[in-house]
Amino acid sequence: MRLPGRAALFVSLLIPTAFAAAEEPKKIRVEQTEDAIQIDTDVLQARIRKKGYVSGIEKESLLDKKTGARDLGFGLHIMDFLMAPGWRDDGYHRDAKVHGNLPKHYVEGPQICTQAKELKPEIVRGDNFVAVRQRYTFHKPGKGYKAGSTWEQILVFQPGVRWFFSCERITSVNDVDDLFYRIDMPGHIRHKDGDNFERVYLSYLDEPISASEFKDNFAPDEKFFYRRNNDKIPQRMIRAYQVKRDGKPGAWLAGMTLDPAEVSQAWCHQRGYVCFIEELHGKKVKAGETFGAAYIVGWFDDLDAMRQTYDRYKGKRTIVLEKDKFRLE
Repeated sequence: MRLPGRAALFVSLLIPTAFAAAEEPKKIRVEQTEDAIQIDTDVLQARIRKKGYVSGIEKESLLDKKTGARDLGFGLHIMDFLMAPGWRDDGYHRDAKVHGNLPKHYVEGPQICTQAKELKPEIVRGDNFVAVRQRYTFHKPGKGYKAGSTWEQILVFQPGVRWFFSCERITSVNDVDDLFYRIDMPGHIRHKDGDNFERVYLSYLDEPISASEFKDNFAPDEKFFYRRNNDKIPQRMIRAYQVKRDGKPGAWLAGMTLDPAEVSQAWCHQRGYVCFIEELHGKKVKAGETFGAAYIVGWFDDLDAMRQTYDRYKGKRTIVLEKDKFRLE
């Protein structure tokens, strides 16, 4: 899939804001330090780290101001590396409990979240939104590959909604028969015997999964594993967990991949924590080709609210920033 160029922008969908024109726009507060950016809307708070564990949203910083809930993992929409199928002697962990019996190798690294060490986010203020854009160039190629592929991530925050839009765009410098990339979506769950979450929801399964299913460790491909079948793409790609507040079921934190066909593999397994990994694209790529996906990440009261929001934006693959507007395409 190639993302549309600038010539196609005029046919794009202008994203409606959360408030009618007659209402007074609510300000979005942005605070910036050497280490992080903090975004505050009327209903949501998030932090984006500049140094350390970078990309996406900083751990435990996505605050739902309606309920007081926070995310439970290591961060949200976190970026890893570029990969292809098949084992190679390149240091990729072959422990089945960690990565399953799923032979893969590195195309380009390093792992952005743990090894980039520092990103230089750009803040874009627009018409009733704030966006943060981050970029990185891979510089550790696997054997037989070149370095230099680029990654860009955009996060968009609006008043009045308890979630944000996000996307990434990757431009490859390599020809690869089956290239995919790995992210955390929405993010992992740190817990002790399911003490802080009630259920997990995977839209490609029939029913939500009880937290008790994650008491003991199991491999990614042992259960709850997703592999794309091009003849049977799921209606939606929503992955979510319901937090506990004061020991009771609370709000849901969801990660929605808006084009379900972009996800090639996904797992939700226990390895000391619940590991929410998505791998995307998984297609033949030519050098110079750009690909990626778009998401909604954030808080919802129930599954119906998730589905309704998903269906409103289903099929979108990227975010375009232009002057004081943004669009999903």
